[in-house]
Amino acid sequence: MYLELQQRLGAAIRAVLKEKYSLEIENIPLETPPDLRFGDIATPIALQLARSLRKAPKIIAQEIVSALGAIEGFAGFEVAGAGYINARLDRGAAVQIVADVVSHRFAGKTGERMGHPDSSTTKGHVLVEHTSINPNKAAHIGHLRNAILGDTFVRLLRATGNKVDVQNYIDNTGVQVADVVVGFLHLEGKTLAQIRALVARCEERSKASGRPADAIDYYCWDLYARTSLWYGEGTDDEKAARKKLRLDTLHLIEAGCNETAEIAELISTAVLRRHLETMERLDIEYDFLPRESEILHLKFWEAAFEQLKATGVLYFENEGKNKGCWVMNRLGSSAEPVQDQDRPKGTDEDAKVIVRSNGTVTYVGKDIAYHLWKFGLLDRDFGYRPFFKYPNHECWISSEHGEANHPNFGGATAIYNVIDSRQADPQTNVFYALLQMGYGPQAAGCFHFSYEMVALTPRCAVDLGYDVPEDDLSRAFIEVSGRKGFGVKADDLIDKLIAATRAEVDARQTGGTGENAEAERRTIARQIAVGALRYFMLKYTRNTVIAFDFKDALSFEGETGPYIQYAVVRIRNIFRKGGTSPEAALAEFAGAARSSVSDYLSGEDNEDIWSLWLRAGRYSLVLDQCIASSEPAYLAKHAFQLAQEFANFYHKHHILTEEDPAQKMFLLATAAVTLRELVRSLELLGIESPEAM
Repeated sequence: MYLELQQRLGAAIRAVLKEKYSLEIENIPLETPPDLRFGDIATPIALQLARSLRKAPKIIAQEIVSALGAIEGFAGFEVAGAGYINARLDRGAAVQIVADVVSHRFAGKTGERMGHPDSSTTKGHVLVEHTSINPNKAAHIGHLRNAILGDTFVRLLRATGNKVDVQNYIDNTGVQVADVVVGFLHLEGKTLAQIRALVARCEERSKASGRPADAIDYYCWDLYARTSLWYGEGTDDEKAARKKLRLDTLHLIEAGCNETAEIAELISTAVLRRHLETMERLDIEYDFLPRESEILHLKFWEAAFEQLKATGVLYFENEGKNKGCWVMNRLGSSAEPVQDQDRPKGTDEDAKVIVRSNGTVTYVGKDIAYHLWKFGLLDRDFGYRPFFKYPNHECWISSEHGEANHPNFGGATAIYNVIDSRQADPQTNVFYALLQMGYGPQAAGCFHFSYEMVALTPRCAVDLGYDVPEDDLSRAFIEVSGRKGFGVKADDLIDKLIAATRAEVDARQTGGTGENAEAERRTIARQIAVGALRYFMLKYTRNTVIAFDFKDALSFEGETGPYIQYAVVRIRNIFRKGGTSPEAALAEFAGAARSSVSDYLSGEDNEDIWSLWLRAGRYSLVLDQCIASSEPAYLAKHAFQLAQEFANFYHKHHILTEEDPAQKMFLLATAAVTLRELVRSLELLGIESPEAM
C-alpha cells in the first residue's frame, strides 16, 4: 500500500514539475517522516530545486501543492518548515487496501520456494551463491552468518517474483582439504581403506547417538588444527619438507586419478554432506553444488583462458616480479593498455597474477571461469547427479559424467556472491575481467554481497567452555580461528541454544502436559532457538562486526527473534480466547463502511492504531529496500518495530472486552493484519512462528 501511494505521489509531482517548470525529474525524493505529526510521506523536492528555479523553497513547495490538487488515496498536503511538502493519507482508504492485500496474500498456503510476488522489483533469473564452506571440517559460527544472510536474501528475491537458483560452491581441491589429507596420511599414518572405514564408522556412530560430535566433520576439525600446528614445528629443514609435502599433496588432488585424490574426494564429500545436514537444521537448502574438481577436469579454465587471451585481458609478463606469469591489470590501474598479449608496453608491478609461473591457476582465474559459466558465456557445462534430498526438492552436485535428465543451472541475468568482506579484491578482479572482456551487462549484474566477521563476547566464550584470559574479559569481542582450533562449531551452537530454550519452555510448561507435550516442547524449543540465532545474525547490517552472545540472542525482551515470536503467540491467543480467527476478522472488516473505519483512526487516542496499520502497509516498500540495498536487516528491523508497536497497541486497547461491536471488529482486524504481516516477515527471515511460548 505505502509503496504504491509513494509511487502515485511521485508521478503526480513529476507531472507538476514538467507542466509548471518544464523540468524532467526522474526520481522524486520521498521520505517516511519520523513522527506522524509531520504527515505520512514527505518530500524535500522544493529544497532541491531552489537554486535552479531561483526561488525560495517554501514558495516552490506552495506552488507544487497548489498544482497537485486531489490525488486518490491522499487526504491532503501541507508545506512545513523551510519548504518540505508533507502528505497525509486517506486513512480509511489506506487500511482497506492493506486489509485487502493481506487477505489476498494469505487466502491460500503457498510453498516457500514458490514465493509471493509483493514488490515492483524487476523480475529475472537470479543466481545466489552462499555458504561455500571448505569441505575439510565442521561448519562454524562465521559460516552461519554467510548461510543465513544468503538464505534470507534468496527468500526475499523469490518473494518479489524472481526465479532464483541457490548454489553452494565447493572447493574440494583446495589447500584446506589438502591439509586434512596430509593429516590423515602423515600424522596418523592411515591408508585409504582405513580412512574409508573411519568415515563409515563416524557416520554410523553419529546416526546412532544423534550427536554431531561423533561425526566425521568434528574429527576433521581437530585433525586440521593439529596439522596446522605441525607445519610450524621442528627445524627449518623439517618445516621446508612439510611445506613441500603440502604442495605435492595439493598438486596430486588437483590432478585427480590417484589415491591421494581419492582420499580427498572421500573426505570432502563426507564433510560436505554433514554441512548440508547442519544447514538444514536452520531451514537452509541448496539447488546445486558446483565443485572445483569439475571446473578443473572439465576444462572450464582452458576455455576461459582462451577468451581472456583473445580479448587482451590477460598478457604474459616477461619482466619484473611477475615474470613468467599470465597477469591482468587491476581496476583503476594506471598501466598503459596492452599492445599485444605477449608484450605489453611497460610493466605493471601491481598486476593481478592469474596463472603463476609454474603453470598453476590462481583462485581468481578459476573464479573467472566459473562466472563465465554462471552467465552462460562459457562453451562448457557440468555433468549433474542428485546428491541430497530435501522434503520438497532435490539438491544436485557437479560431476564429470552426470545424468541426462537434470535441471538447468547457469545462464543467470544477475549474480549475488555472498562472500565476506576480506574477499573484496578477488571479487573486484572477477568483475573487472568480465568488463574488460566486453561483457558489460553481465559485469553490471555481478554483485559482491559482502559481510563482516562473527566474533564472541567474552561472556559467550566462557559459556562455551573456553579459557578466556583475565585481560580479555573486558574486551568487546574475541575473534575465533578454526585453524587454531578456537571456534564455535555450528552444531554445538545450535544444540546449546536449543538446550537453553528447552529449559525455559519446560519451566513455563509451554505446549501443555498431555501425551504430546514432549514432542510439542521439543518443536517449540527448536523454533525459538533457530529464530533467536537467525534474527541475531540478520538484525545487524552486513558490514557490522557481530559479537555473538547467548543471553542477548535468547532474550524475550528487546530486539530479538523470541520477542517477535512472542508477539505472534500473543496475537494468536487473542483469537483463540475470542473464539474467532484472523480470517473471520478480516472478512467482517471487508464489509465495513469506510466512513466508520475513518472514525476509529482519527484523534490522538487512535494514533497508535493508525501507526500500526501504516507500518503493516510498508511491507512492500521494505522488500524493495532490502533488494535494492542487498540488506536483509531492513526487514528484521521492520518486523521488530511492528511487534513493538503491537505491544503498545495491546496494552492500550482491551480488544476482547471492548463493548462496542464495531470498535471490537476493527480492533480484531488490526490484530489480524499485524499477525499476518509478522508471520510473513518472519517467514522471509527464515523464522518459524510457534503456536505457544
